Amino acid sequence: MATRITMPRLSDTMTEGTVATWLKKVGDEVKEGDILAEIETDKATMEFESFNAGTLLFIGINEGQSAPVDSVLAIIGPAGTDITGIAENYKKGGSAPALDAAATSKSEVSTTSSNSQLPASNSSDRIFASPLAKQIAASKGINLSQVKGTGENGRITKSDVENFTSSASVSTPVTQPQTINNEPQTTTAKPFVPAGETLTEVVKNSQMRKTIAIRLSESIFTAPHFYLTIEVAMDEAMKSRATINTIPDTKVSFNDMVIKACAMALKRHPKVNTQWQADAIIINHHVNIGVAVAVEDGLVVPVLKFTDQMTLTQIGSSVKDLAGKAKSKKLQPAEMEGSTFTVSNLGMFGIQSFTSIINQPNSAILSVGAIEEKPVVRNGQIVVGNTMMLTLACDHRTVDGATGAQFLQTLRQYLENPVTMLA
Repeated sequence: MATRITMPRLSDTMTEGTVATWLKKVGDEVKEGDILAEIETDKATMEFESFNAGTLLFIGINEGQSAPVDSVLAIIGPAGTDITGIAENYKKGGSAPALDAAATSKSEVSTTSSNSQLPASNSSDRIFASPLAKQIAASKGINLSQVKGTGENGRITKSDVENFTSSASVSTPVTQPQTINNEPQTTTAKPFVPAGETLTEVVKNSQMRKTIAIRLSESIFTAPHFYLTIEVAMDEAMKSRATINTIPDTKVSFNDMVIKACAMALKRHPKVNTQWQADAIIINHHVNIGVAVAVEDGLVVPVLKFTDQMTLTQIGSSVKDLAGKAKSKKLQPAEMEGSTFTVSNLGMFGIQSFTSIINQPNSAILSVGAIEEKPVVRNGQIVVGNTMMLTLACDHRTVDGATGAQFLQTLRQYLENPVTMLA
């Protein structure tokens, strides 16, 4: 008996999904636990595995196309099952764009299609590439079969296409200036456009990018932001980190130390660890810190649950694990939910200071800059020191200026005297 597979709800806020890549094609055998497709949600691109075994008989949503949750994604059943009538019903009902189906009673798989172009997954020599990589390759006239993919399982990514260099060389003929009566004539110069190049590019917004745009716009226009900046001496933190990292199999970053200090400071200043509601302010007595991680399609915020109860080494290993999952698109929705405070660090890019938009429903987000070696005044003497700029963005509905300032003072005390985080 054939089983209908629908577009899954992969996050609590997901209303529609986009098929980024089909990993199976019509006629392929599917085992329970096999990855059918990569589904792009409002938070991340995630692998969707099959809970059924059989043959992929029907694909309802093409690569790059979007559909609401519960739309028909695929049909799996015994090889040779005649699902012609079922496929036609989905076409007429319009619940999902029916693009190909296995419709046979002779144990052969045949493909029927709409007027849309068939997905690359129906090709025997399929090329694995992200939709954005395909669009860029098409605009630049690049043959994807010549591009080496560096993504998971050899998948071609945006950067692979952008960094691709063809072996073919293009020669530009040199034209001699025109002369009349032995005098050179001036001509109006035309802008040079390389062959095959376009001056603009249209890239379809991913579900993640759409959600980022909606939520950040809502945040900046609904939450009255104000910003507080403080400079922190990091010399003692540098010494402490160097000592900690001498322990075998231990690796702690400065960002891990900032996260630990934030967790402890939030316990002392719970008004910063809050959420605004129309009729009340929710004060969280647990601390779940979200850590902003940049990925190819945008930004995700995995969450460290009960961060205040974690040691520095536990924070370090957890951040490394979650960041790895984020970049390999293996984060689960539960790992991105429930934050009460957020940390965003651009110090690794040499950014001295910056402001972030609050990740609602949080009341605050901390922006972490780079550690800089610079002249500082200590005890009336100019000496060389290492400092870092921290900027706290606060929602003025829940956090007053004095409250935010006191939180930053406590945060600085922990970072400038790391031993106090052990007390």
